[in-house]
Amino acid sequence: MSNISIRLNQNEEDMIRNYMKFTGIYSISEFFKKAAIEKIEDDMDIELAKQAVEEFKKDPMTYSHEEVLKELEF
Repeated sequence: MSNISIRLNQNEEDMIRNYMKFTGIYSISEFFKKAAIEKIEDDMDIELAKQAVEEFKKDPMTYSHEEVLKELEF
């Protein structure tokens, strides 16, 4: 396991600690780990969405709910 140091000014630290109290997170390490992972996942989701939009622009075919059910023989 590795250690990472982060410098915060007093306002930043106060804001983070208040948020931690509000959300019930008791470990500052857990807070930063969770925040970093959520940020990475959000950025990955945004990139996938952009790719999906580009693919849709190339072939903008859509299907109604009824068409999907018919195709799947429901």
